[in-house]
Amino acid sequence: MGYYDETDLRNENNDHQNNHKRYNKGRRGGSHVLTGFIGAVIGAVTISLVSPNLINTTNDSEIGNENQTPAQVINVSREDVTSTIQTARKFVVGVNNYQSSNPFSMDTQEAGSGSGVIYKKVGNKALVATNNHVVSGAKQLKVKMADGKLVDAKLVGTDELLDLAVVAIDAKYVTNVANLGDSEKVNVGETAIAIGNPLGFLESTVTQGIVSSKAREIPQDIDGDGVADYQTQVIQTDAAINPGNSGGALINAKGELIGINSSKIAEQSVEGIGFAIPINIAKPVFDQLEKFGEVTRPVMGVGLKALEEIPQFNIEESLKLPESVTKGAVVTHVDPGTPAAKVGLQQLDVIVELDDQPIEDVIEIREYLYSHKKVGDKLKVTFYRDGKKQDITLTLASSN
Repeated sequence: MGYYDETDLRNENNDHQNNHKRYNKGRRGGSHVLTGFIGAVIGAVTISLVSPNLINTTNDSEIGNENQTPAQVINVSREDVTSTIQTARKFVVGVNNYQSSNPFSMDTQEAGSGSGVIYKKVGNKALVATNNHVVSGAKQLKVKMADGKLVDAKLVGTDELLDLAVVAIDAKYVTNVANLGDSEKVNVGETAIAIGNPLGFLESTVTQGIVSSKAREIPQDIDGDGVADYQTQVIQTDAAINPGNSGGALINAKGELIGINSSKIAEQSVEGIGFAIPINIAKPVFDQLEKFGEVTRPVMGVGLKALEEIPQFNIEESLKLPESVTKGAVVTHVDPGTPAAKVGLQQLDVIVELDDQPIEDVIEIREYLYSHKKVGDKLKVTFYRDGKKQDITLTLASSN
């Protein structure tokens, strides 16, 4: 569990998360706590073919600490909010996912639905932002406009790690495009308005609340093994986000798009905890999806496993680490021809620093690479081999 192979994680923007903070982990065994939390977080998407289990009774845990900017609440009149919402509802759409009912049939039927946000017009196309889990597995996509018209849509690209996707529709159907805000300027206590299509048929539903946290970090389990692969920064809000709201808009009182609604806590004892991907993080991903259909991430070319997951006997007998070394990531394999292979990084090397910055586990390696590095950058790697501390410098390659 917790095994990391860079070749398995595709698509990442290199500079979109400079403000990511590291998750404050506990002692060994913390992955079991994360498993409970991961199980409680669901994407807010309506599924037709298979009914989802919306309530997970596993206890969730506290998530990392954060530095919050003091709240500066924007005072607006009810008339202003009403006008803002009426405008915003026109750029929020439904996204319907059609799949084959069986592998031997060419016929498709609606398998799920979510929401989307029209954020750009390019020539005769309009681009719609949504979540990856809304479009996943689709054989066909359709977008339901605010007026109820159902139009054909084409998938432009997806990013599994940040759960984002872009689809395109004919621009002739579009009258309003979202005005992108600045999620870095969002403050706790500000008005947060969620717009989407909950349950797949309640089009343009509006819920209002506040920003509960501007920079929460939640664990993401990409490979489905129950262990967190990444910590995603999100806006937390108490505006209701229900199944079908995934991919919809989170706007502020001025009508600016500040986030893409993504998930909620599915605990019987929990209410009013929903998450949205900040627009400042999402926009660079959209830019790459538009251009390339995928997002490129920098990689070393290694498989890694957290040192904390290695039995103590193996640490002493195979890794020969000093007793003072209790955190780091063990190289499980090195892919031939990769940057790591070219500089001689080896299996069982224990990475403890990147660019002289201490790292505690695999997640922190991934966060550092994705937040601070891009393809072609130099990376100094400090590691232990047979109990001796060494340094190498490699040039990061593309994940694609």
